[in-house]
Amino acid sequence: MSELTTRHAVPSSFRDPAGFVFWEDGALYRQVNLVYRDNYDCLMNSGLYEKLTGAGLLVQHEEVEIPAPTPDLSYHVIRPQLIPFTSYPYEWSFSQLRDAAATMLQIEKICLDFGMSLKDSSAYNIQFVRGKPVFVDTLSFERYHEGQPWVAYRQFCQHFLAPLALMSYRDIRLSQLLRVHIDGVPLDLASCLLPLRTRLNFGMLAHLHMHAQSQRHYAGRPGHRSSGRLSRLSLQGIVDSLEAAVSRTKWSAHGTEWVDYYDRTNYSPEAFEDKRRIVGMFLARVKPTSAWDLGANTGAFSQIAANQGIFTVSMDVDPAAVEVNYLKCREAKEGNILPLVMDLTNPSADIGWANEERMSLTERGPTDTVIALALIHHIAISNNVPFEKIAGFLGRICRNLIIEYVPKTDSQVQRLLATREDIFGGYTRAAFEREFERFFSVLDIAGLGNSERVIYLMTKK
Repeated sequence: MSELTTRHAVPSSFRDPAGFVFWEDGALYRQVNLVYRDNYDCLMNSGLYEKLTGAGLLVQHEEVEIPAPTPDLSYHVIRPQLIPFTSYPYEWSFSQLRDAAATMLQIEKICLDFGMSLKDSSAYNIQFVRGKPVFVDTLSFERYHEGQPWVAYRQFCQHFLAPLALMSYRDIRLSQLLRVHIDGVPLDLASCLLPLRTRLNFGMLAHLHMHAQSQRHYAGRPGHRSSGRLSRLSLQGIVDSLEAAVSRTKWSAHGTEWVDYYDRTNYSPEAFEDKRRIVGMFLARVKPTSAWDLGANTGAFSQIAANQGIFTVSMDVDPAAVEVNYLKCREAKEGNILPLVMDLTNPSADIGWANEERMSLTERGPTDTVIALALIHHIAISNNVPFEKIAGFLGRICRNLIIEYVPKTDSQVQRLLATREDIFGGYTRAAFEREFERFFSVLDIAGLGNSERVIYLMTKK
């Protein structure tokens, strides 16, 4: 295991006996174990690999000649295509999760045509690349044997259908159950939370309510999973039924606090265009290869970075704003923007086994440049986070910073203070500059139109 430690084994890749992922010299590799030899050869020789990668459904890889970390177990070492940013299902918008579910089912249908099947359907095996969901676990394919059930059925229902149903029929915020239940929402919990009318929907009834009842009935009875045979035609029918159930889940992005923010802002059209010009100018000056747009709303300024060829993770706390952002990107086939739901006052943490399976937001950084516009007053005033804490956090996650200071006299700040006591005597431009200059050097300052707002370009000391 010392070799694995030296080679930086990926902590999330330890559950599958078929192989594991590791880093070496800045490159990502996957060891394919001998136990997976037959399935790997079937994937590569049947035409399935070419079909899936050609359709953009499976991450590409190449076989490489490097020493395996555990040579006694190894069959091959492969180098998969790198993903620009690892995201998790509890960070996705409704349509992102639904598109990921549809992709998983599409892959299973193609697999059956080539005599194979997915042995698991974890949502963590999907990542978004160039704006599209892509399957990334090369070792999840196994030979299909006539009569066998789909072993990944329960996992699909827990990782995809249950959260989609809860988001659709109850509350969009129930997606966050995936942060607590790392192997998907338990079906008995989903069945309990869903409204009674979902029992009149065949897909919800069969795949969630009756599925949960079956799990309760067979709980603790060994061998029940292997009882009964399922023809290939029946299996294809189940996948078709799941596709229909997923497609019928709906959610409209409306009714949240920030989804129509740009319609209620105090910017004049001239000031808004001035802000766009300043952000574009600052980005062109530092020339980042990646950016995180924090508090991105529906992505107007993320698009400026994307237009300069900068891969941008576009984060906002409002699931409706992120949904609108994603749908716009999907419609425009925008591959340089990844919209994500992220609460900066409680960002994604290290979770899973030993707090290592899923990375925190900060662990997935630093990024070249953070864009933080019309954000700092919300964190400082709405959430009582001092400037020193904000500056320290941003100093850990970026090399360059484009940040807007919004003074207390601004109407948007006054709106925040309208329903609470003003205890923010330290909220001043002088205090802002003092705390941020502990971590950053100021490269440029630009006033915004005829307002008192100021945009800073900073670089980390």
